[in-house]
Formats: sequence, C-alpha cells, structure tokens
Amino acid sequence: MKTLIVFDFDHTLVDDNSDTWLVRCAPDQNLPDWLMNTYQRGRWTEYMGRVMTYIGENAVTKEAIQREMETIPFTDGMIELLTFIGANKSEVDCIVVSDANCLFIEWILHAGGVRGAVDQVFSNPASFDERGFMTVRCHHSHQCSRCPVNMCKRKILEDFLAEKASGGVEYRRVFYAGDGGNDLCPAWCLRVGDVVLPRRGFTLEKLLERLQSGQAPQEEHQTVGLKPSVLPWASGTEILEELKTCIEKSTEGD
Repeated sequence: MKTLIVFDFDHTLVDDNSDTWLVRCAPDQNLPDWLMNTYQRGRWTEYMGRVMTYIGENAVTKEAIQREMETIPFTDGMIELLTFIGANKSEVDCIVVSDANCLFIEWILHAGGVRGAVDQVFSNPASFDERGFMTVRCHHSHQCSRCPVNMCKRKILEDFLAEKASGGVEYRRVFYAGDGGNDLCPAWCLRVGDVVLPRRGFTLEKLLERLQSGQAPQEEHQTVGLKPSVLPWASGTEILEELKTCIEKSTEGD
C-alpha cells in the first residue's frame, strides 16, 4: 500500500498567491479600483476571469504572463520535498488540489523542475482564446455550502479516493497540506491515522485550533471530532521528515 500526499498550491507549495502574482503583468503592476470592486465573496474565479480580460486588453502576451508566473518563489523546503517524492513514486502518490488554475500550476511546477513528482492536478481549467486573452473556468459544481461555488476540495478528494479504490488502490496513509479556509473541508474526509498539515500562522491552523479547543461550532453534518492528526509546519523540510518516517515504517511493516 502506498502513501498519498495532497497539496494545496498557493501559500503551500509556493510562497505567494499565483492569482495575485498575475497583477505584476498589469500596467504599473496595479489593478484599477473599478475592477477590484467587482469581486464578490465566494466568486474569486469569476473575478480572476475579469482580471485576465483586463490584462489581455492591455496587450500582455501569453509568453509575458508565463515568464512572470515562473518567477514566483517556492515555499522553503518544498523543492526538496517534491524532489524526494519524485524519486520515490513506488511509495508515494502526489496530487495538487488548488483553487488557482491548471495553467499557472503547470508552468510553475515545470519551472521548478518538479512536475514529475505530481501525478494529477485538480484546479480550475485555463486557456488562451482566439484573441490571445487568458480565460479561466470553474473546476466543477457541487452542493457544499461551506466552499466557493467553483470548488469543494473535499468532493475532489473523496472522488479521487473512490476512483482509486474502485481500481483496487487503497492508501496506507493520506497527508493533506494546506494553508487556507477552503482546506478545512477536505480534512473532514480523512481517517484516523491520516494527517492534516496546516501551515503555521495561516488560516487553516487557526481554524483547526478553534475546532480542537471547542471554540468553534462543529459543521452541521459532523457528529464526531476531526479524525486525522494535526501537524503544523513552517517549511517543506518538516513534511519531508514526516513522510520519510511514514515510508520507513511502512517498509518495515512489509
């Protein structure tokens, strides 16, 4: 049985937000107020579509966007972690589940030389239209009231695990690394023995602390506490050590 590690992307694998990094391509590296004021809570992807149109109207090319996106820094230790995963594919499967977009993620992973570590990317589809403007679409529709309208990471993870199980693949342990509020929902489908890895000082860690202390109400459909263990991290090196330990134990068990 293999181990599965699931990564969020922005502020997890990379040390910034790839969507807001795109603003560096705008005139004077700023967006006009009228555009920023169109954002509606829970509809970030639709807002980013308008940002991409604005950038296209200012004659920014695909090549210029790609060059800028490839400069986004990886979070400390993540290149080493992904390199280890890439060298141990017989033991570890790895997926990215992100509310960014597939194109940015592909560009950045390739630029970092670590695309081979990732088996699948689940994100919002993006492409360039006949005008040369970048466009982005919602990943899927769902019934979760707690998540943005375009993506429920729990549904993505549950569907992925179900598909693997139907093919006879069961994971010994699942690690989930993230930073944001939308990374809490998938934590509810993890089992005892799995691990949720919140980045220190970010929203997910604070939400998990509130849940564990009883200061936050449980989700309506939850009748028991969170099942996975919680291991905060500040660099990919800490996750790497935990992953190595997990693999060593599983090898000894075999």
